[in-house]
Amino acid sequence: MEIGPYKLDAPLLVAPMAGVTDRPFRSLCMRMGAGMAVSEMMSVNPRLRDSEKSRRRMDHEGETGIRSVQIAGADPALMADAARYNVDQGAQIIDINMGCPAKKVNKKMAGSALLQYPELVQDIVSAVVNAVSVPVTLKIRTGWDPEHRNGVHIARIAEDCGIRALAVHGRTRACMYRGEAEYDTIRAIKQAVSMPVVANGDITSPQKARFVLDYTGADAIMIGRAAQGRPWIFREIRHYLEHGTMPAPLPREQEQAMIREHVTALHDFYGEVMGARIARKHVGWYLQESEAGRDFRRNFNAIEDAGQQLDALEQFFANNSLTNNRRAD
Repeated sequence: MEIGPYKLDAPLLVAPMAGVTDRPFRSLCMRMGAGMAVSEMMSVNPRLRDSEKSRRRMDHEGETGIRSVQIAGADPALMADAARYNVDQGAQIIDINMGCPAKKVNKKMAGSALLQYPELVQDIVSAVVNAVSVPVTLKIRTGWDPEHRNGVHIARIAEDCGIRALAVHGRTRACMYRGEAEYDTIRAIKQAVSMPVVANGDITSPQKARFVLDYTGADAIMIGRAAQGRPWIFREIRHYLEHGTMPAPLPREQEQAMIREHVTALHDFYGEVMGARIARKHVGWYLQESEAGRDFRRNFNAIEDAGQQLDALEQFFANNSLTNNRRAD
């Protein structure tokens, strides 16, 4: 799959997830076989650019691969300005968020709320595309609600305005993350446009990835929640797409080393206090299918010291094994 001058070495993208796809997580997913990782959503409010949260979200130091930065907002001029700013900071691709269903985003008429207003979609997309020389991509849902699935119409607007690739989550905004994702709309979008289309939603196994690619005709798939606590899903899917078989499971020692390295990277990236707090949710995801992990997670979440977190993990690993790597759809 190509996005402008950039060619992905695998049709696998890491979905942008606020509070999750920070630099340590993106780097880990890329190492596990993802072809591109989109950064966390950036506000277009210029007053927030110097905040600690924004500075961390813009931090791509030492990352490999294509640098894609997602922006969110509802004002065409502010979106264009944010796109220029992020390109000046090193963004190689600008991604526009019109897929987030969160209330705090939608009440500002951003994210998937924009799907209700195709004319505003056109104004925003045109403003951003015309503001920068790098490729601009777009993330959407299939529509605002099941009665108004206008994904095909939005996709055509996007392509006409110069969007270079489109990611589509197979739910409407009203559906949030409930029920099952549907792929008929993604298939219809792919048939309606010539730009690359990326399918997203409920892709939780290599077999499901193969099915979605074949059914929709999409050029690539995007993985979000399924990678939480399981970044090696990219390794599994990539091997399955290339060889038609499942790879051998990661050795227990390699899984443990990866978790340890991830937690250490969070401590280094955020500082020991904030890093220890953020590490809690990732460790919870890693151990969510481990029966022995239930009590451990409760105790781990009470640990404030970064060093003590690592010591606790070492003790847990010495006495227990992980099961996440063998999870199937």
